[in-house]
Amino acid sequence: MTVHSLPITLDFDEGIDRKTLRQLRDRFGEVNQARWHRARSALTYRQQSVLDVLPLVFHLNHPALPGYLDHDCPFGLAHYQPSADEAAAAQRLARSFTLRDSGKRRPDIDAMFLMGSPGTLGHSTASDLDVWLCHRDDLPEPGIRKLERKSGQIAEWAASLGLELHVFVFSARDWRAGRQRAEVNGENCGSAQHFLLLDEFYRTSIHLGGRFPLWWLIPVDAERRYQELTGQLIDCRFIRGDEYIDFGAVPDIPEEEFLGAGVWQLYKGIDAPWKALLKLLLIECYARDPSSDLLSMAFKRAVYSGITDPDHLDPYRLLYQRLERWLIRVDEPDRLDLVRRSLYLKAGLPLSRADVSGERWRGQLLRHLVAGWGWEDTTVKTLDNRAEWRAEQVVAIRRAVVRELTHSYRFLSRLARTHAMKAAISPRDMGLLGRKLYAAFQRKAGKIELINPNLVPTLAEENLAFYHQSAQTGSDGPDGWLLYRDLENPADVFWKPAIRRAGNLTEMLVWCHCNGLLTRSTRLNVRAGHSALTLGELRDLIESLQQALPVPIEPASREALEAPVRPLRSLLLINVALDPQARLTERGLHKLSARHDSLGFSGGRENLVQSIDQVTLSSWHEVSLQHYAAGDTLIQCLKNYLAAVVDSPGQLPALSVFSHSSSHGVAIARRVQALFEDVQRHFYAGGAGPHPLRYVIEMDSRFFVLQFQDRQPGFVGLDSRAALDEYLQKPQSVYAPVILDTHALADDPWLRVVCEASQPDSVQVFYVVRPERVHIWVVDEMGSVSSWQQANPGRQCVLAPLLRFLENRLERRQLRDMSGPFGDNAALLCSELVVRDGQWRSEPRPSLTVEMPLNGFEVQAIGVQEGGRFLRFDLYCGHQEFTAAEYGDELIPAVAHYIRSRRRAGDRYPVYLTDVYLPHDLEPHFYQQDLQTCQYLYYRQTLEQALNQSLAASVSDSVDPGFKAP
Repeated sequence: MTVHSLPITLDFDEGIDRKTLRQLRDRFGEVNQARWHRARSALTYRQQSVLDVLPLVFHLNHPALPGYLDHDCPFGLAHYQPSADEAAAAQRLARSFTLRDSGKRRPDIDAMFLMGSPGTLGHSTASDLDVWLCHRDDLPEPGIRKLERKSGQIAEWAASLGLELHVFVFSARDWRAGRQRAEVNGENCGSAQHFLLLDEFYRTSIHLGGRFPLWWLIPVDAERRYQELTGQLIDCRFIRGDEYIDFGAVPDIPEEEFLGAGVWQLYKGIDAPWKALLKLLLIECYARDPSSDLLSMAFKRAVYSGITDPDHLDPYRLLYQRLERWLIRVDEPDRLDLVRRSLYLKAGLPLSRADVSGERWRGQLLRHLVAGWGWEDTTVKTLDNRAEWRAEQVVAIRRAVVRELTHSYRFLSRLARTHAMKAAISPRDMGLLGRKLYAAFQRKAGKIELINPNLVPTLAEENLAFYHQSAQTGSDGPDGWLLYRDLENPADVFWKPAIRRAGNLTEMLVWCHCNGLLTRSTRLNVRAGHSALTLGELRDLIESLQQALPVPIEPASREALEAPVRPLRSLLLINVALDPQARLTERGLHKLSARHDSLGFSGGRENLVQSIDQVTLSSWHEVSLQHYAAGDTLIQCLKNYLAAVVDSPGQLPALSVFSHSSSHGVAIARRVQALFEDVQRHFYAGGAGPHPLRYVIEMDSRFFVLQFQDRQPGFVGLDSRAALDEYLQKPQSVYAPVILDTHALADDPWLRVVCEASQPDSVQVFYVVRPERVHIWVVDEMGSVSSWQQANPGRQCVLAPLLRFLENRLERRQLRDMSGPFGDNAALLCSELVVRDGQWRSEPRPSLTVEMPLNGFEVQAIGVQEGGRFLRFDLYCGHQEFTAAEYGDELIPAVAHYIRSRRRAGDRYPVYLTDVYLPHDLEPHFYQQDLQTCQYLYYRQTLEQALNQSLAASVSDSVDPGFKAP
């Protein structure tokens, strides 16, 4: 400890003198100069030029100097006179530069300061420089903007020299009023703190030029009279007001700041833990021990007492001493040990190595601290060899870091609840910081833990072995994997500890990849057990991860965190360590078939997709894994994929699909990728959606229909083609066309042609006439598809009653609602399916709807809902009425008997209904204002089938005329 002079005492009540004030300012200037030289010595020769000319480039707006943009940019640094060394440094940058008096009498810039870690024990080669550029209070806004642009240019110039520089532009008046121009970003705390930052500024700042801090002249014990005493100094002319800049007093820290500042430090601690941990503990110390001095007060008290030794006044030493006293008092040795390790690692000086002469003063100060901690040499060597730490060590360190960060977060939360305080941070900034914390630390199913938030330079391994659990036991056993290091001899597995265990291989690979264990030079070893994994497949999987998911994964940007989370990249790995045709492969056989669809392969229609591992990178830069290996694997994955992008249809994730497990891997990956892209293209066409439609996939001799309900995707599995036809006929709440997957119904092209030709606001009839049968499809106004086939007595006999039926339905709907979706523009369209150039096509037949006459009498049905259970019908044949009330269960036989009586002997042609009326309360629980055409067709088909069965029977059985809704 060095005491250069006697303590200085200022007693404003007894009287002060200008000489004492000058001595006090000079004493602070002496400490300032020592810190400036230390800050400069930590930079390289080229970087030192930045510190040398920084005040000069703002004092002069010279075209030859760095940062020049606007000829009218504000300039002039108050009371600044460039030294000969500074002028020479400027001339080394620009030979044409000559120092001249600009003649300006009122400078635009009040002061410049360097603050933070420069010139301290905590400054390392990775540290940046934070500069406060304080302009005069009345500088116009355009001038401020120009200063900010110039600051940005100077930061770019410094970056070209390998120096990270941040210049914060504001006025002292704005600072005192708490007006922040910047929001939370990588280097600005936004609205999170004011007095805590001022406390740091007063104890760490280095005055570069301009006015001196007025705070220097107010004794610690008089801090609460700051406004009164500073006014007295200026009003009584003990000092010149234009020589000092006033940022205000720091009598204590308002409780409201602790939450905001703490959350901000948690934000910083995600990517740079060592410094953030120290500051978080200081915040807690301030909050729990408000009776002790702030560090800025301890610094000022020491200077007033005559201490100017820069080692004694080093801000990081003062910070450590304060935390040490507090943690010893509260008996927290583990946290104190973490503080010591954090300070040592923040300093970045490897004391166990011989050559640290370039950082002599820092090395001596750190050795002095370490000696007092009683550390053994092995502890120092372990910390110095951080680059050689392995994953297990990093996991343990990360747990300690996360434990401390979690402790701080809980403390701040309790503080906020206990005191019901309002955080000194804007809601927008609070939400931003909260989202970053959530993305970094929140545990949830499938999330891949990133264990190295800048704790060590790399975790790359030279040799990794992947062992299936069954390889150890020699039996089928559980399906798990173990990861080993340097395991050349399989017998060593019984005594070497595993780096990691995982339920499936992909989880382990993604963890290794995202945490940097795997590189292109890592040697791999595989013991597959009863799995189908090969070394070649393992290498292909790693290459796929490297291609689709670049590492390291950088922190998410502010813009990304401000927006809702969405998937950014999605990687699908199919059949990892599985052979989809294992039973045949074991026998050396491969199925041969004309069917090459991977979802319905060979004559057995086998689905070759047995498992899917979906790796997702979110916009908040979280990596997650979902494993699908049971049930309808592909459909479940597809449904979840659609659900994940429903809120961002205009920003679909980059999709990559790979399959390396068998000879069919390339085809499987291509098929799945094409399916996913086709599905998302239809549901999210035009960057909007989800659009109402039904997407049909044929897979493994089954059919799956994907459809959104209330913006949530769902699917229905159907075991047969008949079940599919029945499902497609169901009513829809909005127009929902049917889209068929490329390979669906490959043996039946007719339905595809019908679906592709369907259009809204119309009822369309499609037909194919074959020698024995006629196939008919009706697509109604909501896209529901009704289909059937019947004997071919002639096109007119089949189509004329159907078209009359649909025309009656259309006319009735138009008369009731001229403005509805099925109003003036509604149309009845008829098309025939024909073969042209070897392809089935739909060709319009408009003449059929107007020219086809109806022979014979019309048969009508009127539905009556009775008792809320069954629907009964009254039938009309021509002018003859048959009611359910009169005939009961004999209604259908009675109508059939009447029809036979009106025909010539031997006539056996079918009966067709030309009109059906349905009540609007088909379902007892709700009222349908607009019944769909498909509903009318269902009852028409049901009634026709019953009548025709009765006609064909030699002896009619009773037929229940009650019908259930479709």
